Amino acid sequence: MKTYGDRVQFGLAHGGQRPFYQVINSSDKKMAFNSTHHLLHPVTDEFVGSNGSVVYTLDQINAAIAGVGVRAKVSATRTRTTGGTRAATVKVQDLIDSQKYDYFKTHRDLLPPSIGEYSIDITVLMKQGKSAEEAFDEVIKQHF
Repeated sequence: MKTYGDRVQFGLAHGGQRPFYQVINSSDKKMAFNSTHHLLHPVTDEFVGSNGSVVYTLDQINAAIAGVGVRAKVSATRTRTTGGTRAATVKVQDLIDSQKYDYFKTHRDLLPPSIGEYSIDITVLMKQGKSAEEAFDEVIKQHF
C-alpha cells in the first residue's frame, strides 16, 4: 500500500476470504487489485455505493491491525466507524492471515522448516503494525 498510495478502499461485492481493494494516492489516482494482489481492471461500480467500503488511511489500517478502534475519515456521502465490531476484527484477521500466507508461500524455500510453530507470534507482531516480512524476520531472529 505504501508504494502506490496512502489510502485504500475495499470492494464489498466480491465474495471470498480476501477482498478486492484499490489503493488511492494523493492525486486521487486509483490502482485496483484482486484478492491475490494482482492488478485488477474493475467494472465501473465495483467500488461505488454499497459495493465499496469507506476509504481508509494507512494510519487507520495500521490501527485496525493493532486492534485499536478509530473513526474513519470518509467521503461526504457516507459515515461509518471502524474497530470495535466483530466483523471488523474478522476482516483484519483475514487480512493478516492472507499477508502471512502470501509471504510464506513466496519465501518458503528460505524459511526454517518449523516456522509454522511460531504462527501465533507472527500474528501478534503483525497486529502491532509490523509487515509480514518484519514479523517473520523478528521471529527468525528470536528463535532460530
